[in-house]
Amino acid sequence: MRILAYLGLGLLGALAGVAGSLLQGGLVPLGLLLALGGAAGLFWGGALLTRTRAGAGSPAAGWAIAVLLLTVSRPQGDYVFAAGAGSYLFLLGGMTLAVASAALVPTDRPLPLFSAEAMARPWPGRTGRNEDKSPRR
Repeated sequence: MRILAYLGLGLLGALAGVAGSLLQGGLVPLGLLLALGGAAGLFWGGALLTRTRAGAGSPAAGWAIAVLLLTVSRPQGDYVFAAGAGSYLFLLGGMTLAVASAALVPTDRPLPLFSAEAMARPWPGRTGRNEDKSPRR
């Protein structure tokens, strides 16, 4: 079942790469932010869904493959990425977001962050007591 999730995330990553590639060039000021925000949400969502680094890496690999295939110009002279700051920021920003999502995977937290059992259990390093360091009045 987990392999199907990774394949699905990889396919979503490829779709996000194609959509982001077209969006970042079409809507010049906000397209880049929207494309990188979508990629970041997908990478982080995959990491939270599976709680593994592969969960962030699967959509990142699909995104990278799709984006790198779109950087190649065709023999007719058509291209998706123009030589500009926006294209380079999209490429490098997406790769940076993929690495950050894979590095910051929350493996010890449960998926529903505010569930009853998550709220009842103290965080690691906390005793569960009120350890307020402020002076008493």
